[in-house]
Amino acid sequence: MTTEVAAPTTYDGPPAGGTPGAGVPGAGRLIALLVSAAFVVILNETIMGVALPDLMAEFGVPATTAQWLTTAFLLTMAVVIPVSGWLLTRLPLRTVFVIAMTSFTVGTLLAALAPAFGVLVAARVVQAVGTALMMPLLMTTILTIVPAERRGRMMGTISIVISVAPAVGPTISGIVLDQLSWRWMFWLVLPIAVLALVAGTAWIRNVTEPRRAPLDVVSVVLSALAFGGLIYGLSSIGESASGHTPVPVWLPLVVGGAALAAFVWRQLSLKDRALLDLRAFGTGTFTVAVLLVAVSMMALFGTLILLPIYLQNALGLSTLTTGLMLLPGGLTMGLLAPVVGRLFDRVGPRPLVAPGALVASGALWGMTSLDAGSGQAHVVALHVVLSAGLAFMFTPLLTSALGSLPQQLYSHGSAIVGTVQQVAGAAGTALFVTVMTRASTASASDGVPAAEAVADGVHAALMWGGVISAAAVLVALAVRRPRAVTVGA
Repeated sequence: MTTEVAAPTTYDGPPAGGTPGAGVPGAGRLIALLVSAAFVVILNETIMGVALPDLMAEFGVPATTAQWLTTAFLLTMAVVIPVSGWLLTRLPLRTVFVIAMTSFTVGTLLAALAPAFGVLVAARVVQAVGTALMMPLLMTTILTIVPAERRGRMMGTISIVISVAPAVGPTISGIVLDQLSWRWMFWLVLPIAVLALVAGTAWIRNVTEPRRAPLDVVSVVLSALAFGGLIYGLSSIGESASGHTPVPVWLPLVVGGAALAAFVWRQLSLKDRALLDLRAFGTGTFTVAVLLVAVSMMALFGTLILLPIYLQNALGLSTLTTGLMLLPGGLTMGLLAPVVGRLFDRVGPRPLVAPGALVASGALWGMTSLDAGSGQAHVVALHVVLSAGLAFMFTPLLTSALGSLPQQLYSHGSAIVGTVQQVAGAAGTALFVTVMTRASTASASDGVPAAEAVADGVHAALMWGGVISAAAVLVALAVRRPRAVTVGA
């Protein structure tokens, strides 16, 4: 069933016949606003992890229930992101921004005031709707208004949002929780969200051209079942390792896999009327880059979930110290991203991605040496090296993937990348947590002390991460510069 919707006619974009982005008034201010707003909303993806013990105590819920604060967020992202391609085609840029920031702002206020755990989960869902729309919105805008030869440095800015915001989330929450209640994680964000909403409503111009876009309702349902089922199933694997799951793990994975197969078939059949135009994968550069983005996100989210557990349960460190120890890695990614973007404009992706993949793989293998007696400086150094390697991968991969597509596929390519990031992040988390939990349980049953058992589990999980990252080094050699991008001076 396909619903035809008339497109609005408001369009303030680039003049016809010019280079996309050429002569767009206020382009720098627009990008700065979108990047700032995106950073704030993406930050909330990982900010709740450190706060779970406090929330469990206040609301009287077990860990398996508390995890829904993260799982519900990821599920909503997985369901909404595929629809973002249609929204960005159908609606003006300003309208999509207002929808995204309004949703995020309302969700943030609701979370700060939440009187019960169920309300807090609902607030996270409302927040996630805005978060899911923001990244495809930012990517599509930059691809539309920034000339090809400058996209590397602009994508370097986007990489700060994608990689650094999740990385510093635990640090910020650790600092806040050391002095204030968990509600302040939302109260501190709320005025920033309101300011971004007001500024965006006043400043944003419609630099994309809306057009008539049919909405295939069947595709929406299939995408929700597919990506929602996969994310939920992958998120449940870690819980199943501890013996706590509300439903059998295989059930959502089977439903999600079957729905994904049906979704792919329908999108290929619909072609120009597809909800998510999968013809983007017909471009080899896009496919290789997206594959490596998936591996990178698995490594990033896997270590983000693993290191806090290791630092607190194996080394016995506090929440605040744990958060501060993860900060240098996040700052490293943020400082390197613009530099890598400028290098991409000069030398292309392969001279950056291949060494980055090698460094990241080496760092993961180095982390397998961590044990219950490892020094804090050693852990921080390895995390910084891993962050540096990933920084040399994110910007070139995003630019190569999206820059290789024709303009009519920009919004769909952005939605595909966003969806892959969420599924890969959930898969990385599930893999690392499951292996760690089972290895730790086996060690504990053999009489190994608790701290050493946790360290054993971390060692086993990072071994798997090292194997996956080693394969990524070989794939990195296949990365190519998009033909649409010219070498900068």
